Amino acid sequence: MSEQVKVIPVSGRIGAIIEGISLSGNLDESTVGFIREKLLKHKVIFFRGQNHLDNAGQEEFTKLLGSPVAHPTIKPKDGTDYVLELDSTHGGRANVWHTDVTFVDAYPAASILRGIVIPEAGGDTVWANTAAAYELLPAELRELADKLRVLHTNEFDYAATIRTVNALGSEAARKYRESFASTVYETEHPLVRVHPETGEKTLVLGGFAKKIEGFSVADSQKLIALFQEHITSLENTVRWRWAEGDVAIWDNRATQHYAVNDYGDQHRVVRRVTIAGDVPIGVDGRKSATRIVSEPAPAAAASAS
Repeated sequence: MSEQVKVIPVSGRIGAIIEGISLSGNLDESTVGFIREKLLKHKVIFFRGQNHLDNAGQEEFTKLLGSPVAHPTIKPKDGTDYVLELDSTHGGRANVWHTDVTFVDAYPAASILRGIVIPEAGGDTVWANTAAAYELLPAELRELADKLRVLHTNEFDYAATIRTVNALGSEAARKYRESFASTVYETEHPLVRVHPETGEKTLVLGGFAKKIEGFSVADSQKLIALFQEHITSLENTVRWRWAEGDVAIWDNRATQHYAVNDYGDQHRVVRRVTIAGDVPIGVDGRKSATRIVSEPAPAAAASAS
């Protein structure tokens, strides 16, 4: 590895800037291995000034880290196979803590996000370390968490609707909702998964988590809030101030993130490619399980209704 490459931690428990690497689909095995190693260690890594990357370059770079996978319900950007565009004018304001796509069983292992249009002020993203959160739980809570299984779904969260409608206008929010939940999934995950590469135990929660199996809705909400507060405590987080051309890569099996919606009517566009993951396995050896609750009606049937 070149002496020009530097790794600069950003906070105590999560996040590091890597300098001296120009991302592309032509990186050698040593460099790719180095990026993987630092990703597993720091959970989210940042590369500034990658303005040379276009959509194709982002997809080709992603292929070096794993197998790219498209979003299960939202179509990729025109002219691409895997790029998901998050445009603030078309519903792309993910202002809720979440791990990407946990409403399916084998949710993405990692995500690669590129800054395209960045507001003059605001629009930061915050990440939380779910492995550190588990490790720092009181022993009694860890023992409880090891036993729990949680239902995740992409069915529209009406509590989040109000924030989205206020920011975007009801029509834009409605269209985004229809696209995002065009197929409704429900997946039962272990609350604690064993990371397939590091062996760490990580908490699987976030905005798609709706109910803890075996508990009432009211008790589920209290327990989810309890564990979620440990995940997102400030000591477990890192906040990134974007610039155009920045690239963030995060281990989606060991983090949650939140796109701060504090930039009003300024324009924000980021583009994401995700890497296929594996089905989580809990402490007890049980795997996650998905079922499709509903699918879009066939075109003919829809037009007749």
